[in-house]
Amino acid sequence: MDLPAVAAPAWSFVSSLLLLAVGTMVAALLGVAHRLGLFYQLRHKVDKASVRHGGENVAAVLRAHSVRFVFTLVGGHISPLLVACEKLGIRVVDTRHEVTAVFAADAVARLTGTVGVAAVTAGPGLTNTVTAIKNAQMAQSPVLLLGGAAGTLLQNRGALQAIDQMSLFRPLCKFCASVRRVRDIVPTLRAAIATAQSGTPGPVFVELPVDVLYPYFMVQKEMVPTKPPKGLLGWGVTWYLENHLANLFAGAWEPQPEGPLPLDIPQAPPQQVQRCLEILSRAKRPLMVLGSQALLPPTPADKLRAAVETLGVPCFLGGMARGLLGRNNPLHIRQNRSAALKKADVVILAGAVCDFRLSYGRVLSRSSKIIIVNRNRKEMLLNSDLFWKPQEAVQGDVASFVLKLGEGLRGHTWAPDWVEELQEADRQKEQTFREKAAKPTAQHLNPVKVLQLVEETLPEDAVLVVDGGDFVGTAAHLVRPRGPLRWLDPGAFGTLGVGGGFALGAKLCWPDTEVWCLFGDGAFGYSLIEFDTFVRHKTPVIALVGNDAGWTQISREQVPSLGSNVACALAYTDYHKAAMALGARGLLLSRDNEDQVAQVLREAQQQCQEGHAVVVNILIGKTDFRDGSIAV
Repeated sequence: MDLPAVAAPAWSFVSSLLLLAVGTMVAALLGVAHRLGLFYQLRHKVDKASVRHGGENVAAVLRAHSVRFVFTLVGGHISPLLVACEKLGIRVVDTRHEVTAVFAADAVARLTGTVGVAAVTAGPGLTNTVTAIKNAQMAQSPVLLLGGAAGTLLQNRGALQAIDQMSLFRPLCKFCASVRRVRDIVPTLRAAIATAQSGTPGPVFVELPVDVLYPYFMVQKEMVPTKPPKGLLGWGVTWYLENHLANLFAGAWEPQPEGPLPLDIPQAPPQQVQRCLEILSRAKRPLMVLGSQALLPPTPADKLRAAVETLGVPCFLGGMARGLLGRNNPLHIRQNRSAALKKADVVILAGAVCDFRLSYGRVLSRSSKIIIVNRNRKEMLLNSDLFWKPQEAVQGDVASFVLKLGEGLRGHTWAPDWVEELQEADRQKEQTFREKAAKPTAQHLNPVKVLQLVEETLPEDAVLVVDGGDFVGTAAHLVRPRGPLRWLDPGAFGTLGVGGGFALGAKLCWPDTEVWCLFGDGAFGYSLIEFDTFVRHKTPVIALVGNDAGWTQISREQVPSLGSNVACALAYTDYHKAAMALGARGLLLSRDNEDQVAQVLREAQQQCQEGHAVVVNILIGKTDFRDGSIAV
C-alpha cells in the first residue's frame, strides 16, 4: 500500500532530524575523546617504566636558550625542575624572599640581553613576586617566571596553596600559560621566551602543575587508587583517572625542538627615517634623550655609542642608557634638562617617554619639532593629546633607528656654541654641588661630600645598583656610571627593595667586576636579609647605606605641608652589625671618622676583593640638596 503523498515530507524531516542528532552525538563523542587524549594515545605511548620527569624538559629548554642562572626560593611544587637544572649545569641560586629572585632575574635580563629566569612555588610563593613582576613589566625586562601549582585534577578543589594564579598574572605579563601535559612543556616554554623578548619586552608566566613535573610512578601513586574499584561508578572514576594519567605522560619523552624561536623586533619604516633625517639636518639646537629601550638587543652597546658619537647631537641619558657614553663624554649633558629641552629646536626622544619623568610632556617647547621612537605605540604617544605633539612618531627599535640617523648624517656638524652652552650650564650646576658639599651638616656627615668621595673611589668597571629615595636621588646627580650597562635602578615604577636582587644578578653576570649598591636606610630594610644569600653563594658586593634615620624624601614634603613627621622616622640602626651577624663584613662611617671616608671606602673594596660582602653604614645629616624634589 502506497504512503500518502503528504507523509513523504514528514518522514524526510524526521530522518533529517535523526541524522542531525546522530551527527551531533558523534561530533560530541569525538570532541570528548579528543579532550581526553584518546586519539593522541593511539599514536603516542606512555613509558610507564621511565623515571624521567617534566623538570628535565624545563631544564633542557632553558639550557638551549643559554640560560645560566635560575633564581628561586625552594618549594615542593618545583623541586624537580631545580634538580634538573643543577644536573644540566644551570646554576640554581636560592634567595631569602621570592621577590629577590625575580629582581635578580630582571638584572640578568637587563645586563645580558637574554631572558632572566625565576622559579617559585605555588600560592604565596607566587604572590610574593607580584611587585617584582610589575616592576619588570614597567621596566620592559624579559623575565620568565616559572610557578608551581596544584595538580591538574586538584585545582579549584581546595588543594594546598591552590589559587587562581592565571588571573593574577594575566594583567602583569605578556604571555600566561598553564601546562596541562608533560609533552606541552617544551613548546610552551619556547613560545613564552620568544614572546618575552619580542616587540616590547616584558615578563611572561608559565604555570607548571605538580603532576607535570614529577615522574610517572610518583604521580600514579598519588592519582590512581590502589584498591580495585567497586561498582560501575567506581570503575568509571578509576578509568577516568588512569586515562588522565596516561594523557599526562603520553609522548612525554619524544624528541622536540628545544632551541630559540625567531624574535619579532619592529623596525622603523624607511620613509619615516628619511623624514627624520631631513628634520634633524635643518636643526640648529638639536637634543636627544635616550631611555632604557635604546640598550635593548640586538644592537650592542658599543655600536650604539659609536653611532651617538658619530651623530654628534648632545644628549641626556636615563634609565639603562645611563653610562652609555662613559664618564666624561662631552656630548653627555647631565644637568638642567628641563631648561635645555625648552631651548632645543629639534628633540629626539629615543626610548624616552612623556610620563612624570618629562612632566607628561610639559617640559617640551611648543615650537620644538619632536621626533619620538619607541617599540610600543601606546607608550610612544602617551599624553600627546594634552601637552605635546610629535612631528614624527616612529614605532620601531630605538638603537637601530639611532644607527640609521648616524649613517644618514655622517659628516654633518652642528654649531659648537649649542653644545658649549649646555656644557657651561653643567659646570655651573656642578659648582653649586661643590659648594653644598663644603657646608657642614648639623650632625653626622654631609651626604653630598660622601657621594663625591664615592665618585672618586669607584673603579672604571664598577656596576652601580641604586635603591632608595633621598640618598639615591642625590647620588644620581653626583655619581657617574663608568660605561654602558653599569647602572641599575628600578625604572618607572620607583620600586623600593630592588637592591639585593639586582646586586645578586649583576655580580653573577660579571663576577670579576665590583658591584656597588647605594641604599637609602629605608630601602635597605628590604635587602638586609639577602646578605645571607651573598655569603652563602659567595657573591661579594659592597653596600653603602645612607643612614639618616628616616624616610627623608617623604618627610621633606610632609612636615612643612601637613605639620607632622608621623611614620617618617627611623633609627640610626647599626646596619653594619646586622650584616656581620649574617656573615658579611661591616664598617661604620660617622663624624667620628669623618677624615677617613676615602680610607674606609678603600677598605671596603679590599674586603670585597678578598671575597666578602660588605656593608658600610654611613650616618648622614640633612641638607637642602633635594629641596623641591617630588615624592608623588
